[in-house]
Amino acid sequence: MNLRSPFIAAPLLVLAYGVIRILDGLDGSRGPGLAWTTGHLAFIAALVLFVPIFWRMRRMAGRDTVSTVSAVAGTAGVVVLLAQFGIDIAVGFLSADHAAMGVLFDQVQAVPGVRFAVYDVLPFLFYVGQVALVARLAALRLVKWWTPVLVLLDMVLPFADKNLIPLGALCLLVSFLPFARRTAVPEAVLV
Repeated sequence: MNLRSPFIAAPLLVLAYGVIRILDGLDGSRGPGLAWTTGHLAFIAALVLFVPIFWRMRRMAGRDTVSTVSAVAGTAGVVVLLAQFGIDIAVGFLSADHAAMGVLFDQVQAVPGVRFAVYDVLPFLFYVGQVALVARLAALRLVKWWTPVLVLLDMVLPFADKNLIPLGALCLLVSFLPFARRTAVPEAVLV
């Protein structure tokens, strides 16, 4: 895989998820259906691409303790979010309508530990790891000071309003462009 392409593809897939999510809600409810599933699959693909992104950033930072812990945290967050989005897709397939989805989500989240592990706490490892990696690179002056600001905006905007996911994805894309422009170092040199 080209080491630079995930830095472009991941934000574009998040953008696609955000746009599809908005379109899915135009009728007043989200899911189940084609838009629900397609949007979630786009985000799952983005999550998968974040794994090589995190480990590439770690290598760029010199494989120090901070970058290693950040990459591990971010990767753990990816795994948790993959579980969350997998549940979302399964609930969508098993539900006849939006109301039925709510009932199934309540049942899943009532399982002890699921709410903590998959919804409320552990998913934030993805965001913490990502911000920590970009902040580390900025501290090492390997990226511009505004790069962590844009990454942070990408994460904060959806908390203000989930319809801002596309705007956040554009912030992420702009913040990742310098990574994509860098000349790829052969993997043998990085290992």
